Amino acid sequence: MIISEQEQQWIQAARAQVERIDLRDLIASMTSIPSPTGQEGELARWLAEEMAGRGLAGFYQPMDAEQGNAVGRLRGDGTGADLLLYAPIDTLTVGTEEEDLPWAGTELRRDMRAEGLIEGDYVVGLGASNPKGHGAALIAAASAVRAAGVPLRGDVIVGLGAGGMPTNRRPGAARHNAGQGSGCSFMLEQGVWADHALIAKPGWAVHWEEVGLCWFEVVVRGTYSYVGSRHRMAYRNAIVDAGVVAAGLDRFFERYAAAHTRGLVAPQGNIGAIEGGWTRTPSLSPAECRLLVDLRLGPDQDPMSVKREFQAALDGILAENPGVTAESRMILAIPGTATPQDDWIVRAAVAAWEDVEGRPHEPITANSGATDANILRARGLSTARVGMARAGEGAPLPVDFPMGMNVVDVRELEKLTRTLIHTVVTTCTRTRQELENSR
Repeated sequence: MIISEQEQQWIQAARAQVERIDLRDLIASMTSIPSPTGQEGELARWLAEEMAGRGLAGFYQPMDAEQGNAVGRLRGDGTGADLLLYAPIDTLTVGTEEEDLPWAGTELRRDMRAEGLIEGDYVVGLGASNPKGHGAALIAAASAVRAAGVPLRGDVIVGLGAGGMPTNRRPGAARHNAGQGSGCSFMLEQGVWADHALIAKPGWAVHWEEVGLCWFEVVVRGTYSYVGSRHRMAYRNAIVDAGVVAAGLDRFFERYAAAHTRGLVAPQGNIGAIEGGWTRTPSLSPAECRLLVDLRLGPDQDPMSVKREFQAALDGILAENPGVTAESRMILAIPGTATPQDDWIVRAAVAAWEDVEGRPHEPITANSGATDANILRARGLSTARVGMARAGEGAPLPVDFPMGMNVVDVRELEKLTRTLIHTVVTTCTRTRQELENSR
């Protein structure tokens, strides 16, 4: 991609407006406002006011009493393409012992709480990196472009969405579909639209392919019985048989991933929950035990083919284990999506990455994480994804899954912001005709 001298000047002028201390304080403030899925309203209202104070025409978009989006807009003169900078703002866990323990560990570490702690070049706290650090980079990039007085042709829209995590309703939430991209869908339905979208989510590379996800409920049947009677009558423990089914499915996931790994994706499977029996007594065996399965799918697959492949695997497990009885049903489906590599937004993001990194772009492969990029593409927006590298050596906590979500390196945040600025300038300072002619 050819960048003009004038565009380079605008990029440098905007980048000069970025201050690391502002990035640090912004993400620390965002992290300190709890926003578990379904209860993002307080943070979204704060973000709308923050963007308005930065000249981004911010407003709050309510979805229900507790959930809503924050939207900001920097207007162009109308002759260019509009660009949506998007990131979710909800956290998958809550930050309280009551909801998170013992499933997240034996105790809540400091990074698992909704309190933004500044520790040198790092901010530590629930969601500090994913997703809140990425949302902060969008605000900072748009603010810098405005402060530098870059003459825009297309609008720059900052969309900070509720319900981006792969979860349904938490206890007490107003709606069942609180997650799974509900905020992103609502935002688009309510007219916040653009020609292109750039979603900020983890991974220091540009992504143009995304896995989707199918969820299945597997019901394993048994006999309702009592410990004092198991030796006197027919006995089939659904919990024991569920273990057989779970082990078989886990072996299937490895075969499935190998069969569908291609391009940037390596779809994985996982058993995330089990339900069966009365926790008030182990004396009774239940008539059924339920397993919940998340099975990812690539852009070249569709939910019905995945459903049939999953059922065939389950049938094979039952055939190998006579007497075990189980059935499945698909309870959620979001297809995987892809944007052509030669699409403008992909090329613009790659050029920005290469400008910041000073070397040819290197994509990250074998991805199995799904994001709201699927919602954006499914609605027709050409979409690319770019994000930060995980905090590594020197971080205040050892690398594990929650640390990757909850610790952000402000230096990486600054790098992402510089990348976003480059993409905004090259996309929104050109006419729509120029973008079309660049193909």
